[in-house]
Amino acid sequence: MLDKNGIAQRIAQELQDGWYVNLGIGIPTLVANYIREDLNVVFQSENGILGMGPFPYEGEEDADLINAGKQTITALPGAAIFDSATSFAMIRGQHIQLTVLGAMEVSESGDIANWKIPGRMVKGMGGAMDLVASADNIVVAMMHTNKKGASKLLKECRLPLTGVKCVKRVVTNLAVLDITEHGFKLIERAPGVSVEEIQNATEGTLIVEGDIPEMKI
Repeated sequence: MLDKNGIAQRIAQELQDGWYVNLGIGIPTLVANYIREDLNVVFQSENGILGMGPFPYEGEEDADLINAGKQTITALPGAAIFDSATSFAMIRGQHIQLTVLGAMEVSESGDIANWKIPGRMVKGMGGAMDLVASADNIVVAMMHTNKKGASKLLKECRLPLTGVKCVKRVVTNLAVLDITEHGFKLIERAPGVSVEEIQNATEGTLIVEGDIPEMKI
């Protein structure tokens, strides 16, 4: 199975030349480390930067240059820094071709829960609800199960929802799955992971058609 960097590396394969891409907090921020050199992709962070680069090397961090998750980042030549109003105008105006989000739960119908666990302190929903309401192409990066081994790909989300029927694809440490009107459709397996393992780790309806190839990382 994949680690978090492996998930990010697989999601980087979804990127297309000329796209503007929003990277959410958590695993999605790692995607910027795996962009192909022949692609012209511009990363946006909702706190107000366009042209975000990979994470800085140790000792080269600039504490004033951070992403939405308050991690230090780099800015590529030509990058722009602006206020949150401008950033969300880009998001709400649908000028972003791909949004990559982390999640605590995803349902088989494409609902996503990624901002709150009841009883725990949270700083707020951030920009997640704007992103899921405005984006047409949402890919979720997440672990397939929680720390107790319970599935996070469910028939219905149990946590408070961030968005309804908005997720298009999920990339986990076990698999790549598309959301269809009939459930999670298995597209690829992580290296060394069997279809049976994925079935056992998925609570929602899993659609398996033909031979499922391994991911190429």
